[in-house]
Amino acid sequence: MSRILSRILASALIASTSACGNHPVNSTLPPALSSHAVPIGGPFSSSELRQFVALDPIDAHTHAYAPRDPAFFALLRKLNLHILDVLIVDDHSKDADQNNLAQEFKDTESVIAKSDGRVALCTTFDPYRFGRKDFIPAAIRQLNRDFYRGAVAVKIWKNVGEEIKDVKGHYILPDDPVFDPIYKDIAAHHKTLLAHVADPDTMWQPPNPSAPDYPYYMHHPEWYMYRNPHAPSKPDILPARDRILEHNPNLRVVGAHLGSMEGNFQQLARHFDQFPNFAVDLAARMPYLMQLPRAQAIAFIVKYQDRLIYGTDNSLFQDDDARDALSDWELAYANDWRFLATDDYLIEEHSHGKVQGLDLPPEILRKLYHDNAVHWYPGILGSSR
Repeated sequence: MSRILSRILASALIASTSACGNHPVNSTLPPALSSHAVPIGGPFSSSELRQFVALDPIDAHTHAYAPRDPAFFALLRKLNLHILDVLIVDDHSKDADQNNLAQEFKDTESVIAKSDGRVALCTTFDPYRFGRKDFIPAAIRQLNRDFYRGAVAVKIWKNVGEEIKDVKGHYILPDDPVFDPIYKDIAAHHKTLLAHVADPDTMWQPPNPSAPDYPYYMHHPEWYMYRNPHAPSKPDILPARDRILEHNPNLRVVGAHLGSMEGNFQQLARHFDQFPNFAVDLAARMPYLMQLPRAQAIAFIVKYQDRLIYGTDNSLFQDDDARDALSDWELAYANDWRFLATDDYLIEEHSHGKVQGLDLPPEILRKLYHDNAVHWYPGILGSSR
């Protein structure tokens, strides 16, 4: 995800002055909080930080490529944070790393080496090589090498389904038979497939300034499918992902960004019920949880507490101002934690109103922030544990 969207989504959640501890789940509004209270933003307070650190948190969806500033590693230590560093190949990216998988891997290895065990790797393969005779054997050799060097997962990205075409000019979908040996190899190595396929519904709809994702597709028109009527629809792409789940029951699959079902939690629930090998991360989709009725959001999380993995989509690229970016990182962690762990009021920018935190119990917070990542990404803590 672009730094622009990361910043917008982070700043959209402004926490109130009250920092509450963990209490039994309560879907009613606390009478002590006035509707005229002025919410404020900011990083963790000392009390909040202690509670966050105690979760032993894992951010299972980041993009941090060769940060030069020691402040990055200092932030990981301060927050007691582990992250999954996710590689993608994007020919539209302005970041040089994402145009060159070999360099991206090398730079990310440097991040891992300096992290004192706090960074794990999710590798990928280069789908732009699709159609070459050696595509599959070369991809599998590269993935197996990456597994040997510590990668715990493989990402397939939305350019499969939304951009890349075969020699006949047809869009390729995630369940194209060409990819079958890759999925089987991932499962055989007991690794996880992180699948970001499709995008929010708004990418196929007319411009809507109130949508959480509006800034993204305004800054990234290449992914605005509404203006590309020949591209596959979302109802074309997601069933292709589902066929991967059906045909590979031994393959663990994590759907990035609420599995691209952010607008339909009933659909997501049906997927959890149908596919025991499927979980999702929350990366960059917290506003959609916030827009649910509070009681409904709590009930959903409680029911599927073993299938939801905390992640942000935070990014740090070579040319970023690290201090500025890391301030955004910490603000995102603080605001997400307040929404999930407290009954504070937040300002949800896209609904133009206040949203009350969910005040989830400690055992569920521990699953969202730690246990589920450990379960769905074996080895994510590496040699540090």
